[in-house]
Amino acid sequence: MVDAPYHFFRADRDKVIREVGKDGLLAQLRKMLLIRNLEIRGEAAYQQGKVGGFYHSYMGQEAIQTGCVAAAGAGHWYTTTYRCHALALLLGATPNEIMAEFYGKETGNAKGRGGSMHLFTDRLLGGLAIVGGHLPIATGAAFTIKYKKQKGLASFCFLGDGAVAQGAVHESLNLAALWNLPCIYVVENNQWGMGTAVQRAVAIKPIAENLAKSYNMKSYTLDGMDFFACYAGFQDALRYAVQESKPVLIEALCERFRGHSISDPALYRTKEALHQVMEKDPIQLLKNVLIEMGALTEEQFKEMDREEREIVIEAMKFAEESPWPDPIHLEEGVFAP
Repeated sequence: MVDAPYHFFRADRDKVIREVGKDGLLAQLRKMLLIRNLEIRGEAAYQQGKVGGFYHSYMGQEAIQTGCVAAAGAGHWYTTTYRCHALALLLGATPNEIMAEFYGKETGNAKGRGGSMHLFTDRLLGGLAIVGGHLPIATGAAFTIKYKKQKGLASFCFLGDGAVAQGAVHESLNLAALWNLPCIYVVENNQWGMGTAVQRAVAIKPIAENLAKSYNMKSYTLDGMDFFACYAGFQDALRYAVQESKPVLIEALCERFRGHSISDPALYRTKEALHQVMEKDPIQLLKNVLIEMGALTEEQFKEMDREEREIVIEAMKFAEESPWPDPIHLEEGVFAP
């Protein structure tokens, strides 16, 4: 692997605090806690056999997509991988419909047809399971924005470090650069493609800084564990993408707290290494800043966490009590040539 130093985007924390405000930051912390609690309870339901297929947790990465949607707003096009629960929540899907989809119930986000890997909203084009296969969709959304001359909009595309070597990724970056499309590609580098360390799978580091040069694109490297860095970085990237009508490549460095999926015991990293990672918990980092500001106490944080946990517990009850889909409707909404 070609190893070079990272050049991180430097966020002005005080500026973000002034812009978002105390109440706004508390609201973002609450969103991150809802994501965390949803993942914890979804994981428990999977282990109890109530959720089928696979379950990919976003725990440890909450600051990235929360910071993105907080900075950009929910009116853009968004596309992501099968690790899609957080983005769906942030873009308006309810805990009830998400949990019901986990359970495969009729009241689910995709009427029980998608499971945990395929969630959608009006602005979320998917949770999509083919590694790297969703980038052409995101690039197409950016083309639509430009073709229709929709000012101020961009297409956000989240992918993992494991997708970087896929051909569809490079074809998409090349087209976006050739056609000057307002697409923001975000590599959430959580260090493990599945069970393979990124340095054994991707030949260059930093990913965004090096790869963007090949396609004449602007790049950003963000601390993906820091809400303030993510908020400010996405804000700056969006401003550039819409003003210049050009693509951007972002690498957000983080590390997931769970295995690739819940069925993955993650034996490829030691307990000590995981403990060190969890010391950089993005929720705790944001909480600590709010406590330092005098905007939050430890007791208030615990109460906020309890409230979000209750919302998810109610969603589990909703999923349990919801009906199963009727097999007679199985082929509805399925399109094929």
